[in-house]
Amino acid sequence: MVQTLLFPRGEPSLSGSRYSDGETEGRLTEIRDLWRREPFRTFILLGLIILAVLTFRTALILILRTEYPLETPISGSMEPTLRIGDLLVVQGGLNPEDIKAEPDTGDIIVFRKPGNPGEFVVHRAIRKFQKGDRYYFITKGDNNARPDNWVVPEENIIGKVVWVIPMLGYVKIYLGTPLGMAVGVILIATLLILEALPSRGDEGEEPSQDKPDNDLQG
Repeated sequence: MVQTLLFPRGEPSLSGSRYSDGETEGRLTEIRDLWRREPFRTFILLGLIILAVLTFRTALILILRTEYPLETPISGSMEPTLRIGDLLVVQGGLNPEDIKAEPDTGDIIVFRKPGNPGEFVVHRAIRKFQKGDRYYFITKGDNNARPDNWVVPEENIIGKVVWVIPMLGYVKIYLGTPLGMAVGVILIATLLILEALPSRGDEGEEPSQDKPDNDLQG
């Protein structure tokens, strides 16, 4: 009577298992077979790469305090200090009072172009002044003969350049264009198709059959 109350009919005991050993082994075999398929592994790898890139970018945004932590020059106006294709690490969240503005040694800042806020400019801050409760900056490209013909208000400043990685910015330049994105998608699609196609060795293989061992024949 006590055993019936503890373990009602039809309920598994505490020592019971949901799956039998055979079912568990069969499921593990299915997972191994799935992992051995090249297209599946390629999808997993691409997913991990995309996840890593997104995680890295999110971490940079939080650490550098700007939505645009990575930029690159697209003109030669800052040569030889910065060259086309350099990858720029940008520090945001700046106090305008802390931005150094001098002709030769001022901070290199990234800002929205006055009159065209969708365009970003990377130039050196050579002078600043305060009008009311706002700061304004005069900027100039190191390779330009004259200062820019605009005044940059403090709210247009995205950040200042704190680190430069040569050549790596070309990846951002090309992937940021419609042509570059199209080429990237085509390359990924081609890779997946090639991985899914059976190799010649796989096509010529015939399933092996277990043959009796002649040594055991009487």
